[in-house]
Amino acid sequence: MQVREQRLRRDIEANAAFGSVAVENGHGRTVLTGTEADREAREYFCERLRDAGLDVRVDGVGNIVGRWTPESADPDAAAVAAGSHLDSVPEGGIFDGPLGVYSALEAVRAMQDAGVEPARPVEVVCFTEEEGQRFDGGLLGSAVAAGEMSLETALALEDESGVTLEAALDDIGFLGEGRVAADEWHAWLELHIEQSERLEDAGIPAGIVTTITGLSRCAIEITGEANHAGSTLMDDRSDALAGASEFVLDVERAARERVEAESDTAVATVGKLDVGPGAPNVIPGRAELTLDVRDIEQESIEYVVDRAKRSLDSIETERDVTTAFERPWNRHPVPMSDRCRTALEAAGETANIDTLSLHSGAAHDTMHVANVTDAGLLFAPSRDGISHNPLEWTEWEDCAASTRVLAGALTRLADADE
Repeated sequence: MQVREQRLRRDIEANAAFGSVAVENGHGRTVLTGTEADREAREYFCERLRDAGLDVRVDGVGNIVGRWTPESADPDAAAVAAGSHLDSVPEGGIFDGPLGVYSALEAVRAMQDAGVEPARPVEVVCFTEEEGQRFDGGLLGSAVAAGEMSLETALALEDESGVTLEAALDDIGFLGEGRVAADEWHAWLELHIEQSERLEDAGIPAGIVTTITGLSRCAIEITGEANHAGSTLMDDRSDALAGASEFVLDVERAARERVEAESDTAVATVGKLDVGPGAPNVIPGRAELTLDVRDIEQESIEYVVDRAKRSLDSIETERDVTTAFERPWNRHPVPMSDRCRTALEAAGETANIDTLSLHSGAAHDTMHVANVTDAGLLFAPSRDGISHNPLEWTEWEDCAASTRVLAGALTRLADADE
């Protein structure tokens, strides 16, 4: 099979124009769910699906599916599916999401051009609201498809201005019917940019993911006493920010200990800090933080979270503050299917494309899909590991090479014997 690099490139570059933002360097775009840019991106994608002879449907949460059912395929057989998402973070890059969507379409076109006769239908999928920038916390469309969130719950979600997801999708003409059911797929594959430097450092164009990292997201509040910065003696202070500073360092220390002793993939990040009242001459009386803990071993996540709780207990005692701790997210690590990994490995060998086994430190829609059917995740290199940034870049030849691996794996999985 021959993937047509220029055809793939044209689609990704055309998609990059939707929601494009002016930047000094790179190529930026902002595509939030239910916006005009989202409508344009979706309509273009549906046109490309129809041009390739796929039947298009949109489900009740806006997930788009293009279905290829050639004469060789049993129309009642469980389909093999592949895809990703089209939404972005504000001022994001042009490959995160769209590469996965259009590589899936290009894989089908390459199969058609080569005269491949699959025994199963093949579906190309675009999930809604993967990035979670307007509604919920991300991976929304795949959560509904996997049955982990009800359609009713998803549609009732509101953005900061009180607009519901249902209203936003209806406004752009992509409020469909029913629900894409991921558990009915025979298998699922997703191609995504790596968002790290391992493939680039190794000079390898495709990475086969072994496990998607688990993720715990915690919310912490430290409450002290706001007071005058000049007239309050050091021994009389209840400084919430000073306590938060200790917490950040304690968490970093705990993650480093875990890396040295047990797992070199463990990471922990305090990525958001809000301090009040926020005046230069006032001792902070309140600090709100987020804690993000990830690893491919759940035991490591629990270790760091436990250390975080113990840190707060110590800070309360030593600094005369009160603390609160919540853990709204706790997604366990998700291993990829042996069957899908084998198909990807075999496709790389057949195409004479080197592959590398590695884990994913980022969450992807495949996390949800893997809970209900066999799933695989494939990476393409990211220059300097940059993502969610206009400088995000994957060489076009790497896009094409990884798409060739995807196409080969889809062909294998759509065979009657697989």
